[in-house]
Amino acid sequence: MQTPSFRVDGRKALVTGGSRGIGLAAACALAQAGAHVVLAARTESDLAVARRKVLASQPGAEVSLWNIDVTDSAAVRSTMPEHGPFHIVVNNAGTNRPALLSELADGDLDAVFELNVKAAFYVAREATRMMLEHGIHGSIINVSSQMGHVGGPKRTVYCASKHAIEGFTKALALELGSSSIRVNTVCPTFIETEMTKAMLEDPAFREYVKSNIVLGRIARLEDIMGAVVFLASDASAMVTGSAIMIDGGWTAA
Repeated sequence: MQTPSFRVDGRKALVTGGSRGIGLAAACALAQAGAHVVLAARTESDLAVARRKVLASQPGAEVSLWNIDVTDSAAVRSTMPEHGPFHIVVNNAGTNRPALLSELADGDLDAVFELNVKAAFYVAREATRMMLEHGIHGSIINVSSQMGHVGGPKRTVYCASKHAIEGFTKALALELGSSSIRVNTVCPTFIETEMTKAMLEDPAFREYVKSNIVLGRIARLEDIMGAVVFLASDASAMVTGSAIMIDGGWTAA
């Protein structure tokens, strides 16, 4: 018996929200595993910086840029064919507006669901159409959260959006299984990123987070990279409809 390869040489990978944070870490991991990476984000200057960072992590990698607002369904549909088809899709673009429910406005609900749920739907829909057309046995990796499995203070909207992604992932895995397209989620705990920086600078909140992580530390971006490569590669050929918890034991209780 031979261990299945964790390499993804010759495959093209799309990473949305790929200019920073988890998306950039996923892009670096996939480039290091041999993929041609397409970084997608709204800000062109951020994409250029991200490309340099991916190339610094893996000199000689193939890195393309897609300047796109993934909440724009028509733009996703019309321009994705210029960049695909893809063998790997990392649906990472997301946001959060932590607040008590009584303090949230309709606009907060709309903004979180537009990016966390609807954009993931738009991207997955167009990417799977192309996979099916080209007979690609692909892998879709939706970036969810531990909050897609539990609740959290000031996270009613965020939790709702990530629970939605978990349901979407399971349903899509059932739908695409006969075409050998796998769909899974990665579910990180709090990671030191630009999005979480302000929250984690609050000593009380930081202690709350650490007290719920069995491994006793805040996660680092490197902690998600191996899971992304695993789900993208043949090493996970029999894994679909699953959630990979990268939460340091938060949801084990």
